[in-house]
Amino acid sequence: MPSWLEGLDRRARLRAKAGLTRRLRPRSATEDVVDLAGNDYLGLSRHPAVVAAAAEALTGYGLGATGSRLVRGSTDAHHALEDTLADWLGTGRTLVYSSGYLANLGAVRALVRPRSLLVSDAHNHASLIDGCKISGAETRVTPHLDVDAVEAALAGAPGRPAVVVTESVFSVDGDLAPLAELHDVARRYGALLLVDDAHALGVLGPAGAGAVAGAGLAGEPDVVVTATLSKALGGAGGVVAGPTELVRHLVDTGRTFIYDTAPPPAVVAGVLAAAGLARAGDALRAELADRAGTVTRRLGAAGLAVSAPAAGVVSVTAPGPETAVAWAADCRDRGVAVGCFRPPSTPDTRSRLRLTINVGIDRADFDRALDVIVECAP
Repeated sequence: MPSWLEGLDRRARLRAKAGLTRRLRPRSATEDVVDLAGNDYLGLSRHPAVVAAAAEALTGYGLGATGSRLVRGSTDAHHALEDTLADWLGTGRTLVYSSGYLANLGAVRALVRPRSLLVSDAHNHASLIDGCKISGAETRVTPHLDVDAVEAALAGAPGRPAVVVTESVFSVDGDLAPLAELHDVARRYGALLLVDDAHALGVLGPAGAGAVAGAGLAGEPDVVVTATLSKALGGAGGVVAGPTELVRHLVDTGRTFIYDTAPPPAVVAGVLAAAGLARAGDALRAELADRAGTVTRRLGAAGLAVSAPAAGVVSVTAPGPETAVAWAADCRDRGVAVGCFRPPSTPDTRSRLRLTINVGIDRADFDRALDVIVECAP
């Protein structure tokens, strides 16, 4: 075996010893499990109107976009979705990407200027962390949800352009950032606020417009919002929302937009239909909040350490990585799919099961799944 492959094999053995091996597990279209691992919060990925819209676009446009947005990839569906999202989120314009990851990379890079300082929450998603790294700007990581630390970082860099970078609902523990307080601090020091609203879009805020709108910050000129289209909207892709000038800058200069093939028109058309349903989905959001509360009460009463969910993400602490893997496997064997998060996917050293609420699941099946999680607990 060549030496470089021996090196990779040695590192794989070390990961296995630490309980950090990861495996791809294919699922069939007819898999019979209760899915508390995916991010289909409002159950829209299989909604008949969403599927019908995607099927119609698939027939009309074919399988793929066939090119980047600036070549042949922009369709009527892409532009209609961008207009709908801008109106829903209350921003000047939006720009759709093929993934939320690329949207975050592009947004962070676009906001960096010479001498910029990026102030990033310690629990931020990998896409935000990577965006900060590849931007070339100095990055100061602040303790999770610590507004005073953010202010200290900004106060220590007087006169420098700065961007405060945060998620709204954090993807591992499901807690909510103090967006209004962060915005007050950022504005006081002339900084921008970049918020990844991926886990809040469709779930929080007026008409599901997200946590940024819920904090009263929609359309503020010093706030930029990113999100995925793969969670509450049940599809795939990402979006950057902000002032018209920012979107124009991204179209002209954003490498993760210019050089990437556009998301397929069928997916975009499905997301457009899902956005209409989500916007009118107050009853779905009420059911999601009720189920999240049920998870916290039921699992907490069983003696498990459970997070207090702000939206649809619930974190359950596991004793360690190997135990977390075994717990998740036992649940799967009994027909319940749960997320299993271990370092380095967690922002600290804790391993967790992550449960994501899906209101499309029958309530009786949902309640039975909670029983399984408790019964399989280590």
